[in-house]
This record gives sequence, structure tokens and C-alpha cells, in this order.
Amino acid sequence: MPIPKVRCPHCRNLSEYSVANLWRPFCSERCKMIDLGAWASDAYSIAGRAAEGNDGPEALRVTEVDDRLFSHYTQH
Repeated sequence: MPIPKVRCPHCRNLSEYSVANLWRPFCSERCKMIDLGAWASDAYSIAGRAAEGNDGPEALRVTEVDDRLFSHYTQH
């Protein structure tokens, strides 16, 4: 079976997606570390309001979030 190739998330070069590639899905340790640095410096973000604190007025317990997300499955 041929070894699948994927695009490196950082440099977009093709790299093997196998156990032989220690940095998969990245092509190299350099690209992996650059991506890690971007996460650590908040270069990536998810759109939405900034979180206050775990106990802020708009904080939700995990069970409340689960109830909201999955309530349509339990309604009869």
C-alpha cells in the first residue's frame, strides 16, 4: 500500500504521513515548532467573545453546555 502524503500545515510542502515521519502532519521539526509557537503566542484564535474567568458571570458548567447542545436529542 502506498504511503499517503499530506500538505504540511505550515509550509504546504508534501510530506509522508507515516510513523517514519516523526513530525507528522508537519514536514519537519522546524515547521512543527513554528506552529507550536504560534499557538503559544495566541496567533491562532477562535471567533467569539473573550472568556472571563472560570467563575465569571457568563461562565457555564460543562453539564449546562452539554444540556444546551444535546437537548434536541432528548426531546420527545
